[in-house]
Amino acid sequence: MIPGGKGNRRYVQNCALCGNAPCDKVCPKALEPSRQIRSIWFENEKCAAARLPKENVCAACAAPCETACLKCGEVPIQKIMQFLFDERKPDSVPVMPENGTVLQTEICGIPLENPFLLASSVVGSNYDMCARAFETGWAGVSFKTICAFPIREASPRFSAIYSADGSMMGFKNIEQLSDHSVAENMAIFRQLKKNYPQKFILASIMGQNDAEWTELARLCQENGADALELNFSCPNMMEEGLGSDIGQVPALVERFTAAARRGTSIPILAKLTPNVARMSPAAEAALNGGADGLSAINTIKSLMAVNPDTYVSSPDVNGRSAVGGYSGNAVKPIALRFIAELAQNPKLRGLHLSGMGGVETWQDALEFMLLGAGSIQVATAVMQYGYRIIEDLKSGLAYYLQAKGFNQVREVVGLGLASVSATTDDLERESIVYPKFNRKTCIGCGRCQISCMDGGHQAICFDEGRRPILDAKKCVGCHLCVLVCPTESIGSSGKRISKNG
Repeated sequence: MIPGGKGNRRYVQNCALCGNAPCDKVCPKALEPSRQIRSIWFENEKCAAARLPKENVCAACAAPCETACLKCGEVPIQKIMQFLFDERKPDSVPVMPENGTVLQTEICGIPLENPFLLASSVVGSNYDMCARAFETGWAGVSFKTICAFPIREASPRFSAIYSADGSMMGFKNIEQLSDHSVAENMAIFRQLKKNYPQKFILASIMGQNDAEWTELARLCQENGADALELNFSCPNMMEEGLGSDIGQVPALVERFTAAARRGTSIPILAKLTPNVARMSPAAEAALNGGADGLSAINTIKSLMAVNPDTYVSSPDVNGRSAVGGYSGNAVKPIALRFIAELAQNPKLRGLHLSGMGGVETWQDALEFMLLGAGSIQVATAVMQYGYRIIEDLKSGLAYYLQAKGFNQVREVVGLGLASVSATTDDLERESIVYPKFNRKTCIGCGRCQISCMDGGHQAICFDEGRRPILDAKKCVGCHLCVLVCPTESIGSSGKRISKNG
């Protein structure tokens, strides 16, 4: 039987996460196995279990789902479903809230039905895409950046680094801004606001000079935008005075924020670049220019995947490539660092923080909120998995909030900040927490011993039965062994012991 815990994704990693999945069509009980597997993939198995009937109807089933599977024989659908039935216990799975009020929040006083927005990118670049996203459950969109100059894209313009489970871990793009005219984009705003008046439209804009910033801000407000997001951070606009060149110069951030403010009365969020040592100088400049909030982070300047035969990095555009923007789950730790920096800056208190950078699951989103983000934007995960991920983002976060006794999602914002120090100098160093071995699940692979010998403190050896033995005199409690164990058979003892005796 598939165990519970944080490693459940590996049990469904062979699933292709199909659209219009064949396994759903043949399920005699209409259990939508593809939907349940997708929830496990997105660390939301309790919500998946809650959707199932009380009785385990999969145990005696002939499993036509596995025969219909496009990867027949590779995905143990029946075992996965039985795991969910076993997991569905009254004391472990809370009742789903009957309405979505727990997720309701706001941006600068403007109501949001939930904290999840599409980030400014290709995922929200025309009417049809935004409409489908709204219908799926997204609260709003940061529309692909609007500019008054022509955009001509390269091909191809994407590249990726993959993790062991086949998912995109890191993603690179050399894509630029909206290739629609300003007039075309304004028509899209009017239609979206007419048909979806309760959805939040965050208009991302980029000007070439003060007059353009002012004019774009004015037009967006007049055509239905609820707020503006000033793109000071696109790494793919390398001309002087555009994109991340602005975000690296606080004086320009203040100047162009003020220019946008002259054209509008709606809230302004400044989208800042992570291609700096500290984000606070630019953030404070945005505040001085009239910003009501901040968005962070945009993509990180990068190169990747140099071809050993052609010597060209990816994406290869007719024999050449360029520095581009790096995103995906791999950048989340960097994004969290900047969000915490902004949230802890007393000069920025009261500004709304919209967090992004590697969000795939509801737990990713929660981490951003615990460190100060009041809303969450998602792009790369949507590019990989589609708008449908909003279901698990919303239900997983709602479950968590209810289980913890929160009434509103905004109650969790910033709860993790007190634990964060800017440096390691403030950390307690007089005690140690030893690892704890579960020999019932240990398979004796030796990974912990190898890592400890060659990358740690030579504190683990194996007995004749291939069982790990810890030398407490050598162990420093670094927990490298915990991280490398492939069966999760090493954890923390939870007991902090004084180094002095």
